Amino acid sequence: MLRASISGPLRRLLMTKSHLETPFYGSVVQGSKFTPDYAQYLKMPNGEVGSYFHDVPLELDHNARTVNMIIEVSRWSNAKFEISRERPFNPIVQDNKNGKVRFIDNVFPTHGFIHNYGAIPQTWEDPTVSSSHEGVAGIKGDNDPLDCCEIGSAILSMGDVKKVKVLGSLAMIDQGELDWKIVVIDVADPLASKVNNLGDVENYFPKLLEATRSWFRNYKIPAGKAANEFAFNGQYRDVSETLVVIEECHDSWRHLLRDSETNEDLPQVRRAGAGVVYEAQELPDAPIPPAVGKWHYIK
Repeated sequence: MLRASISGPLRRLLMTKSHLETPFYGSVVQGSKFTPDYAQYLKMPNGEVGSYFHDVPLELDHNARTVNMIIEVSRWSNAKFEISRERPFNPIVQDNKNGKVRFIDNVFPTHGFIHNYGAIPQTWEDPTVSSSHEGVAGIKGDNDPLDCCEIGSAILSMGDVKKVKVLGSLAMIDQGELDWKIVVIDVADPLASKVNNLGDVENYFPKLLEATRSWFRNYKIPAGKAANEFAFNGQYRDVSETLVVIEECHDSWRHLLRDSETNEDLPQVRRAGAGVVYEAQELPDAPIPPAVGKWHYIK
């Protein structure tokens, strides 16, 4: 896996050059997709490996209401990929239970994920302290970056780093943990200039907000789990409140960097800077189980 370390002078030159241009993030893939061994690592503009969690900047712009987003799952797909908490450099891996990779069930009339799904880098929902945010006070976070639902027309690819416009949020309670879902649209989408808030979403994407809430409530039921619940009686929060949530979780991320070495249950915080380079070792995709195509009906 480890190939070499980039020399100090070369690393500084490449890092300086990357700061003068729009950063381009690549990826390094290892293993076979749809297996527990698969991992997609972030490749920094200077060629070294980085962390999707920690090395892609948040870039919160209050005037434009934009942030960066990491795509973990493409719309209409079923494999539950996510930024790893446990592995060094936090690659994107497929969630697994007891060594068996996880696929999301199809809940009629949807197929897989109904959004381009991902995370906001440099944010963290803190599981060690109860939230002080009004309306969800007393609830602890789920130990992950903030989740993000991109609603634009394009089907985005796993590992894409996108600048997105914040439109609102839904405060889901997953097994007693706070799990915010931030609704966004890619700034490159043809409708991005017209969609600025939840009212615009309802106008240009009628019934999408209702369908989103229903999907998050029901998607685990076919697996025998209870329906998810929501704070605020399931009502969406507006842009201004959502920006506050993002700021709070960015502050929590700063605390994570400080406290992770003293708490082994917290996510890995190893990041770029030491010149570590990984070789690609991509293998053919494993077959997807036929049962993944099944439709499930909920009364």
